[in-house]
Amino acid sequence: MNTRPLHDRLIVSRIEEGEQNVGGIIIPDSAKEKPQQGKVIAAGKGKANDDGKRVPLDVKAGDRILFGKYSGQEIKLDGEEFLIMREDDVLAVIEGGDSKTKK
Repeated sequence: MNTRPLHDRLIVSRIEEGEQNVGGIIIPDSAKEKPQQGKVIAAGKGKANDDGKRVPLDVKAGDRILFGKYSGQEIKLDGEEFLIMREDDVLAVIEGGDSKTKK
């Protein structure tokens, strides 16, 4: 993929979660909610402020992020589905490689 988003936009690949079970019943793909986690594939160079200087993004390519359920626009590039969204739509950056919490 040779695409660079403009300004404060990000290209995000959704991270699929495991199969959902509710009371031993497997939920079909059509009824599953779309994941709200993703990996940033590409990031723009930042938004220009009033002085014309670029303000760099807090999010960079390779970061795992959380975003809202209805955030971004779905796009297809090279046959794969991605989301393109503004940095403002990102709720959090997931630090560390392990997504499971340790008790």
